[in-house]
Amino acid sequence: MNMKQTLKYIISVALALALCSSSFAQTKSFRLGKWVEIQNAILKELNSNYVDSLPLDRMEKKGIDAMLNELDPYTVYVPEEDNEDFSMLINKTYGGIGAIIYKPEKNGNVIINEPYFNSPAYKNGLVCGDEIVTINGESVNGMETKDASDKMKGKPGTNVTFTVKKLRSGATWKAGDIVTVVITRERIHLPDVEYAGMINPTTGYILQSGFTEGLSEAIKTSVNMLKAKGMKQLVLDLRGNGGGLMQEAIKEVSLFVPKGSTVVSSKGNNEEARVYKTSGDPIDTQIPIIVLVDSGTASSSEIVSGALQDLDRATIMGERTYGKGLVQSIRPLPYNGQLKVTTAKYYTPSGRCVQAIDYSLRKDDGSVSHIPDSLTHAFKTLHGRTVRDGGGITPDDSLKSHNYSRLTYSLVVNGIIEQYAMKYVREHESIAPVESYHLSDAEYNDFITFAKGKTFDFRSSAKALYDQMKKELEKDGLAANMKDQLAAMNKAIDIDKESFLKMKKSEIVPLIEEEIVTRYYYQEAGVKIRIRYDEELKEALTKPLIKY
Repeated sequence: MNMKQTLKYIISVALALALCSSSFAQTKSFRLGKWVEIQNAILKELNSNYVDSLPLDRMEKKGIDAMLNELDPYTVYVPEEDNEDFSMLINKTYGGIGAIIYKPEKNGNVIINEPYFNSPAYKNGLVCGDEIVTINGESVNGMETKDASDKMKGKPGTNVTFTVKKLRSGATWKAGDIVTVVITRERIHLPDVEYAGMINPTTGYILQSGFTEGLSEAIKTSVNMLKAKGMKQLVLDLRGNGGGLMQEAIKEVSLFVPKGSTVVSSKGNNEEARVYKTSGDPIDTQIPIIVLVDSGTASSSEIVSGALQDLDRATIMGERTYGKGLVQSIRPLPYNGQLKVTTAKYYTPSGRCVQAIDYSLRKDDGSVSHIPDSLTHAFKTLHGRTVRDGGGITPDDSLKSHNYSRLTYSLVVNGIIEQYAMKYVREHESIAPVESYHLSDAEYNDFITFAKGKTFDFRSSAKALYDQMKKELEKDGLAANMKDQLAAMNKAIDIDKESFLKMKKSEIVPLIEEEIVTRYYYQEAGVKIRIRYDEELKEALTKPLIKY
């Protein structure tokens, strides 16, 4: 082929590609226009001819939700009325007084369950057990809990007036007095660093629960504080951390690796790959780091754990992480709505995609199930260790996770432990300091008496499976033939409520202690109790770390 023919061939190929691209774009736009036109035509016909008035708002919202359900689980429409809840979900902020409430009965008062430390509620003397009688002059009697909560929220700087029945005596009131309390709402931000402290003379521990704006500065402050206390090793606990802002994850990694290190890259449908490197100076590139992860560690938490693993900067311990390697962006919509849309996938420094290969390969909690190596690809860390993709971050060292009994889950889900903590607070003016506080045997027996009087499903997993099996056997007409065997099996696994509560004392007591100390000493105290009983954490401290 001579030069003239070659040039002619190149031009023809380029034109063909351009035409194909143009044709594809036109086809894509045509399909979009076609379905928008059909939808509008259907709505017009229904609006004109349907026998009853149309619930248009409900129809449109359900239609949008159904459309987005065909995509990934994280692309969602947020209408204007849900913006405040969306802000709470994304940024962990809201305008209010800073207290968790509950309403045991619809025709009763609202109970202050758990005020946040240094919140407006705290600064105005509201304590656990105080009862709110009215909000801005309106009785809470008959009000749903959510309605009461909504009335307590509002624009920071505005006032909300309560009449409150006090649990305990104060400087100007006695226990049981009804007092008026005017509270100025503030912007409440639930901290991403829930706790930072020393768990032994040389090991610092940080419990991190999110990635909202300012997280990296909070981590930096915490690390410097712990180093001043003698920290020679850091445990960063990302278990159950569902993620948040990608930029905060990048900034967090930058605290521990050399400036200019690659943390993550992203690639979307309509954009070239973007590589994100650290731009700030680190505070410590040498201190040994343990990162604790589990199946609830997701998104930005996987960026941090994946980057620190790929850069051989930390030892990852625990369970395989969730496997959410998708980047979301917030797009404004008409009428003050928002669209949270997945725009890209992200990749760790070694090139691994954290996103699960297949949405169907998930466990009941949504996290990645076991994926055989034959379906994954091998990648290399900075110093040559082999790591694999396929979904989530596989830890360098596995830790045995604690599995609670069905009974304990039922106690938590039905609020039995929480209700007992409220009873305990009413009966005890004070408790020992959190470091020395323990629930006594007599108090646990009191809890058993309390729980026995409550209605909840206390069956063991075996008993629940037996009951289901018996129903299926009865459906199939087989139960009559197995009457004796079934009776013997039921007798062997059936256990009364009191006996089961006594049997599971060791796993229930820590949960009761956590609920109680939180109500006297606030949220950090509850974390201290968790640390006291955290067997995974204790095991992690015995494991050898990756060293280079």
